[in-house]
Amino acid sequence: MTVTPCGTPCGFRRTPEKGMARLRWAGHGWTAEGEGLPAALPGRLDLPALRPLRGLEVDWPGGPVPLGEIVRLAAAGVPLTAAEAPAWVPAPLAELLADREWLGGEPAGGLRCVADLRREEHSVRLRRVAARLAATPGEFPSSFAGEVASAARPKVSVVMSTKRPHLVAEALAQMARQRHVEVEAVIGLHGVPYEAVRAAVESAPLPVSCVVSQAPFGEVLNLAAARASGDYLVKWDDDDWYGPEHLSDLLLAMRATGADIVGATGEFFYLEPLNTTIRRTTFASGAAYPSEVWADHVAGGTILLAAAKFRSLGGFPALPRAVDKAFLKAAQAQGARIYRTHGLGYVLRRTLSDEHTWQLPLSHFLKVAANQWRGFRPSRLMEAA
Repeated sequence: MTVTPCGTPCGFRRTPEKGMARLRWAGHGWTAEGEGLPAALPGRLDLPALRPLRGLEVDWPGGPVPLGEIVRLAAAGVPLTAAEAPAWVPAPLAELLADREWLGGEPAGGLRCVADLRREEHSVRLRRVAARLAATPGEFPSSFAGEVASAARPKVSVVMSTKRPHLVAEALAQMARQRHVEVEAVIGLHGVPYEAVRAAVESAPLPVSCVVSQAPFGEVLNLAAARASGDYLVKWDDDDWYGPEHLSDLLLAMRATGADIVGATGEFFYLEPLNTTIRRTTFASGAAYPSEVWADHVAGGTILLAAAKFRSLGGFPALPRAVDKAFLKAAQAQGARIYRTHGLGYVLRRTLSDEHTWQLPLSHFLKVAANQWRGFRPSRLMEAA
């Protein structure tokens, strides 16, 4: 997979330190103007200097000008907005720039404040639009829905191990709704007879292959992965929730960064016994837990890499638990580069059950919560999963 020239969201800041600035056409290129921004000649803007900003307000010139720099900024996740956009701006980009709802909430802080979350959701949507504009024939066509639909979609094999047959149907439904990718499911039934999932498998709207085994958890994953035919492998947890562009966002991060392994940030948790959703942005120690960074770990239920890379790394360790951590540690020891992207399309479920391999009390999640809401309150990018 090649690295896109459009820009990378690496270094995106969830919480801005400064207000809005303006993006203007200066005759020979775009320039950003605002308090605290260094003086710069028009042209390729300095992304690190823009990261502390809440966003950029676009001031359009009187006629058409090159949009490559705006698309690069969008691909890098810089929040862009405009009161309106001229007709020569591609329609999907124009529509998103003019959607200013994310600016409606003041970043007042507090457990229920969503200003930073709405800003990041807008950033992710911009990245998606920019990537698809850059991938379509011609120079930024006004519409790209047809091109995207007809383009060759990457094939992803979703690897899942389960001992909870009652969760399989919903897990398969979430896999089937993934956009911009071709998905197959390879499931390791961990001590579960096939008859327990037959109805869910045979009614699933995607190819499904199952293997039954009593082996340790990591080896069950390997047995399932051995049946994969996709270009990419991704690990999936049976009891979590995934947004419809979860896989395409992971692939987008891989293209943008050139990483060997990508995964999401584990930041949204639904605490089922408390009927509470929390979002964490720090560790229990108080240290920051950022997204859009090179890292040594990602959420285990989101690990994605090329199938060939998975095989070259030797697969998952044949352990009964902590498989994700051990896999990432071994991969990094072999030189694999790991990138952690946003976690807005992923929600982890936590219960009082001892079935999770990651055992922490519910009080831990309340302690690290940057946001807390009553009920199931995921990011809007989950699209009401």
